[in-house]
Amino acid sequence: MPFEVSDEGGRTRVRIHGRWTVAEVGALRAGPDRVPRVVGEYVFDASGMETLDLSGAWQLWRLESACRADGARARWEPGRPDLLAFIDRTMEGEPAESPRAAPQRAALAGALHGVGRAAVQAREGALDILGFVGVITAGLGRALSSIKRLRLSSVARHVYETGLTAVPIVSLIAFLIAVIIAYIGAQQLRQFGGEIFVVDLITVSVLRELGVLLTAIIVAGRSGSAFAAEIGAMKLNDEVDALRAMGMDPVEVLVLPRILGLVIALPALTIVADAMGLAGGAILSWYLVDIPFGQYVDRVQGSISDYTFWVGIIKAPVFALLIALVGTLRGMQVRTSSRELGRLTTVAVVQSIFLVIFADAIFAVIFMELDI
Repeated sequence: MPFEVSDEGGRTRVRIHGRWTVAEVGALRAGPDRVPRVVGEYVFDASGMETLDLSGAWQLWRLESACRADGARARWEPGRPDLLAFIDRTMEGEPAESPRAAPQRAALAGALHGVGRAAVQAREGALDILGFVGVITAGLGRALSSIKRLRLSSVARHVYETGLTAVPIVSLIAFLIAVIIAYIGAQQLRQFGGEIFVVDLITVSVLRELGVLLTAIIVAGRSGSAFAAEIGAMKLNDEVDALRAMGMDPVEVLVLPRILGLVIALPALTIVADAMGLAGGAILSWYLVDIPFGQYVDRVQGSISDYTFWVGIIKAPVFALLIALVGTLRGMQVRTSSRELGRLTTVAVVQSIFLVIFADAIFAVIFMELDI
């Protein structure tokens, strides 16, 4: 062993000699186990040590720690090596915190880490969307150069799948929401003798906000998820790579027809939702407050301005564009597994609904500033 232990009556001398380097680590590793445990003082005599590197210093630090384990004191002759002080700083770090401060510091660090992570993810997501918009814009520019590149048959198929097949559920939801609004409005307005204003409430809320907003949310859950799942499954099956190998642009073949189809279908679905909402309001107004159908129609015409209907219709293509962009983008981001496909499909639905509601809030502020 590169050290010797001797008893000098009340203290134990540990004479260190030879080389303490990485080459001798195997022989040094068992050193701490061979030091006798005493209560008193250890004197480490390093005058015979030839060479010391960081690996040897680590074993020497272990030896010193083993001697101090039972509360004994340690003294070095001629002086303690500087590498041991470096290891002390590395192992001990900063002064110990109080038991109450440590959890608070950990909670603060975790919160800051979460905020930073969310900020980085938001930045990356925004850059992904911006880059995808650029790719789609370039693809649309190329497609407009030839009618064949627009793939009108594919666009028509997606209009059918996202629009016509969604008419029953959109109609039912719009009808029921209008009935609920009419019922609650009639109950409240009856206290003030203003039952006739139920018609105004239904007309303005359905035409300006609820018709297009509910339709967009239904389409986001129905078609946005379908876009992500269909394109994601094609990515997993290497069909997208096969399109590239055949010299075809996946954006033109898979993305643009879905976007154009939804931009056409959603305004049409909004008109259907508006009509069914007004119909549901008419039925409940007649049932609850005895407003005849003819009077209901007259009141509807009198309660809307020149822009009430168009405010809702203008929003529809924007909502459709957001839903289709997010759905196709998440589908194109699928990489490795079906689990990733399910996760990105869920992300597509959640982000689509969030962006639709956020865009609706922006529209509300813009229209308020324009006094429309």
